[in-house]
Amino acid sequence: MNNATGSKPRVGVIGLGAMGLGTATALREAGLEVIGCDISPQARQAFEARGGRCVAAPEALAELCEVVLLVVVSADQVEAVLFGEQGLIDRMPPGGLVMQCATVAPSFARQLGGRLAKNNLLMLDAPISGGAAKARSGELSVMASGTSAAFAKATPVLDAMAATVYRLGDEPGIGSSMKLVNQLLAGVHIATAAEAMALGIRMGLDPATVYEVITHSAGNSWMFENRVPHILAGDYTPLSAVDIFVKDLNLVHETGRELALPTPVAASALQQFTAARGAGFGREDDAAVIKVYQRLSCIDLPEAANDDGEA
Repeated sequence: MNNATGSKPRVGVIGLGAMGLGTATALREAGLEVIGCDISPQARQAFEARGGRCVAAPEALAELCEVVLLVVVSADQVEAVLFGEQGLIDRMPPGGLVMQCATVAPSFARQLGGRLAKNNLLMLDAPISGGAAKARSGELSVMASGTSAAFAKATPVLDAMAATVYRLGDEPGIGSSMKLVNQLLAGVHIATAAEAMALGIRMGLDPATVYEVITHSAGNSWMFENRVPHILAGDYTPLSAVDIFVKDLNLVHETGRELALPTPVAASALQQFTAARGAGFGREDDAAVIKVYQRLSCIDLPEAANDDGEA
């Protein structure tokens, strides 16, 4: 089933959102034959505009691709594209590889590996990090675990999509465990960046000056440096939405409960994202968590970010 070169696998990418579209484009530009899939016509059109080929349903990928990346949002979506009515599980040829890139519970990833193995399919538990820009440039970080056979089959894909691949173990679940650690930190850092900016604004400091000083001081973080410009510009176009961190920090909480490990700082951040979602900002950029503080303290955010009291 190799492509015309006879040496590289034909790759399917299911999920053409910000991360999936960038990844599919990077794979294609690296010389791989790529077929995209998304239920959204607009998402498919975006990849087609870049010269890509698309199908509307996962089952249409199954007989065409020997490696399929799942760049979807949740375990429910993973379940649907693999095992749903139009899923690929019974149509993908034996020995094919599923690269599971969504943020899911480690327990789900472990179970998924066993289910795929029963269908003679390989699985790489391969959550990704780096944002839309690094997806587009093929410079993601991949936190991966799986068998040697899965890594071998994934090599040309990983080479094209990632700057760094962390080979964490030989069983699914380990990659997803590492991603949860990352998401705990990412969610807390975004919520804390929003709180810090709200405090500075409430004290009468100029927001741009706060950003300038903190990004050159010990209190800086990658998330502060990356997300606060969205607040300064009043641009909450969703690159990563509030809803994502409601989901991911809930996964942190649930996994901690399974392990009898308290996660109080992550729980506090989860409450802030949940409040933002409840206020109607779930589909906005995750930096919109600062609007919770606007509601609570009537701070004046940069003008374009004001929601005029509308939910």
